[in-house]
Amino acid sequence: MKELLAAVREGRHRDVPALVAPLDRAERRLVLAELKAVRKEARDWDWRERTRTLKAVLVAGAGCHTGAAGCAAWIGARELREWEHSPYPWVLKALADRDPVWLADLARRLAARSVDSEAEYRFVVELVRMADCPLPASDGIVRGWAERINSARWRQRPHPPLTGILRAEPYLGVLAPHLLDMPELPAPVTWAGYPDPEDSWAAALTTLTTEGLLDRTLLLERSTTRLLRGGKSSDLRFCLLLLRGLEPTSQEEADRAADWIAMAADGPSPVAGHAQEVLARLDGHGLLSVAQLADASGPVLFRTEKKLVRAQLVLLGKVLRRDPSAAGQLLPVVGEAFGHPDTGIQERALKLTARHLSSTPPAVRQELAEMAAQLGPAHRPAAVALFGDLLDDGLDTDVHEEILPPAPVPQRLAPATENTAELVEEVVALVRSGSRNVPEFERALDGLIRCAHTNRTALAEALRPAVAGMWWAASGEQSQIDWRFIRNQDGPHVVVASLLGQVPERAFAESRARSAGAGTCFHAALNGVTYARLWEAAAAIRAGELPFLLATPTWHTGSLDPVELVDRLHRYRELGIEPAPADFAQALLRVRRTGGDEAAGRAAGLGTPEGDRLAAWIRADEPVAPVLRHHVEAEAPPSGGWLRQSAAGARRILLATKERLVIQQEFPRAFHWLGRPHSPGSQTCYHWGSGSPQWTAVLPEDSETLAAWLLPFIASSAEDHRGGASPLPGLVETGAPAGSAIHLALGYGLGARYPEDRLSAVDALLVLAARGQLDAELLGGELTVLIDRELVKPGRLASSAAAAADTGAYRTVLAVLVPVLSALLCRERAPRGLSDLLGVAAECAERCGPRETGPIAGLASTAARGGSTQLVRQAARLQTAWARPEAAGAPAGA
Repeated sequence: MKELLAAVREGRHRDVPALVAPLDRAERRLVLAELKAVRKEARDWDWRERTRTLKAVLVAGAGCHTGAAGCAAWIGARELREWEHSPYPWVLKALADRDPVWLADLARRLAARSVDSEAEYRFVVELVRMADCPLPASDGIVRGWAERINSARWRQRPHPPLTGILRAEPYLGVLAPHLLDMPELPAPVTWAGYPDPEDSWAAALTTLTTEGLLDRTLLLERSTTRLLRGGKSSDLRFCLLLLRGLEPTSQEEADRAADWIAMAADGPSPVAGHAQEVLARLDGHGLLSVAQLADASGPVLFRTEKKLVRAQLVLLGKVLRRDPSAAGQLLPVVGEAFGHPDTGIQERALKLTARHLSSTPPAVRQELAEMAAQLGPAHRPAAVALFGDLLDDGLDTDVHEEILPPAPVPQRLAPATENTAELVEEVVALVRSGSRNVPEFERALDGLIRCAHTNRTALAEALRPAVAGMWWAASGEQSQIDWRFIRNQDGPHVVVASLLGQVPERAFAESRARSAGAGTCFHAALNGVTYARLWEAAAAIRAGELPFLLATPTWHTGSLDPVELVDRLHRYRELGIEPAPADFAQALLRVRRTGGDEAAGRAAGLGTPEGDRLAAWIRADEPVAPVLRHHVEAEAPPSGGWLRQSAAGARRILLATKERLVIQQEFPRAFHWLGRPHSPGSQTCYHWGSGSPQWTAVLPEDSETLAAWLLPFIASSAEDHRGGASPLPGLVETGAPAGSAIHLALGYGLGARYPEDRLSAVDALLVLAARGQLDAELLGGELTVLIDRELVKPGRLASSAAAAADTGAYRTVLAVLVPVLSALLCRERAPRGLSDLLGVAAECAERCGPRETGPIAGLASTAARGGSTQLVRQAARLQTAWARPEAAGAPAGA
């Protein structure tokens, strides 16, 4: 036994099976207890020594376990699988004396656990061979099988056909059908990059089914069920290819009619499209009843994919032409399309209804007339002509009322808690979650300073066990901890660690040196302000010398009430305390300057340098850095930088800011970047990531300046960067004046590539409109410039405009789109997506009436071109709505 333990500690796993074999059950139990101790001890070793030893521990533990359940848990332990070369051949040797029934039980248990590699798959297969039992089919086993086949194929030159490899597989009939039961198919199975599509997994399984090596009925049933269940698009594509390759007969498809109906209603577009094709075939063969067609059509006509809806209307039209008596059942279903957001779909449904309305009983006509209330204004005249007196007389008398969200109201921050237990709970939640929420961050930071000033010892004793396990509280190499302190300053970690004596003086010195030179780009500058405050607070909390922070905001946006700041400075004067430089500088940037004459007078009366600076700051009422009004063209950063080059290679439209000397002369060096003149494109930035809510809290009263600096970041949302428009709602929520920078940033956001960024821009647009700060003409002009430079695509702008209009802000959206359309319609060649913009504008004009009496340049000539293109149709629709003599009412809140 001693020799076995010595071999384990020396990592000689090859010698272990022979040393385990002579041990009896009692000796194996004793060895197992020692192995558990070695396993726990090895966790703190160097990785090379740990890996070598744990391989021997794995082999020995497998041999010493007498129960299959315990052995499976030991072999499957995550920490015992950190090896490069598999030790499983020696595990098999250690298990060579076991009963076949025991080995079969072990194989079943291991297959039920996670099988993450080809080596683990081969291990289970070898156990099955030794036990002479069937291979258990599980997700892990099938995944390992697919990986093994894939690696075996690509290791050979030339690559053999996949069909031939699968044909020779002894477990093909067991494992292949299980593929379709897995929550997620293995990557090699769904890979779409095979040079020859006929050599893909789907094609190979189809061929082997034809040869009789696989059960066709089983594959057909499981592939249909998998499509019905849904999943990743790549998995569904594989199932569709397999299903088409199996070529189900008409009767087989008819037997699953309920499945196709469900897929057409709720499946992803490719699946729904295939189901729709199957239903059309069944109808052509007379295997689909009118009732089944009605059940299938209703949900499909509610889908947003216009191609599917049009195809369903075509199918319904064919059935109605063939069997007019079905109109009573099918036309009420067609009427569901009257409420579709696309006016073209509404028109198709209305025309189909008009052709077959005479074949319906009076009750159905009345029902359809009531459903016609959903039609847009463009189709109401046709609906009136079709239904006559059956139609509600009040359809066209609605007066438009602009619906805008209520303007956000700043929420006051609750005062920092003075209860130690509550503070510890808040601080621990913040440091463990990594939240960047401004109110939570500021409350916790101010609470730490306050409690450390009144009872530092009690706070430290309460925090120490609560933060146990944090990277800076755990044992480790001090140089690594120092490096992480300097690099990871986002959050109150350093303040808590400083309170507990975990931050060495070297880290403080290096952080001061870094913060003094911070500001090579707006990321570093804005983050540097927060970092400077954190390190300043960390230095102050060790002595507990500050009673509270000056810069703690009054409202959730980060803004600070000037009267409140004067009261804090007055308290500092009474206590004889000098304000911390970074804390006071941040307080000045946050203080509300408008309407602060009384506060300025009180600040000047304090008789302190800080009071005089506050009074001068409020009275000057100047932005931190004034924004220049003219555009600046700048190259997009190269692809190796923090942003990628735009697809069109166009030069960005950005804005520059002017110098503010007082920032450079009177503020700490960490703030100096904010007061320097900045021209976009003069520096290369290599930061990456989404915007931080704390950026807005640094300059809550200077959203226009902040927007100018964030423009390169926000502009990236129109290229290839997800999350670039995320700062927009925060920029407009502060309530600071919105000028050219915010409107230009909003233009980029409305043309963002990703839907979530466009929604952020729509939220910002609606907030500006609700506050009366939206300059629709300015925004339209900025959008026109961005579209001219191919920085924003009209189709994406149309998506944003439609989302805003759907909230009820029709007049607001129309006011923004009019200058854009006037410019685009005068182009010699219409840009792609212009028809979508025209459609949104037409919807808005139909809902609210034209905003002004003047014509839109180029609209009449475009509408008069003739033809049936979407561009001409939507232009004619807008022209009709624009020329209506009656307006739909005055806007409310616009």
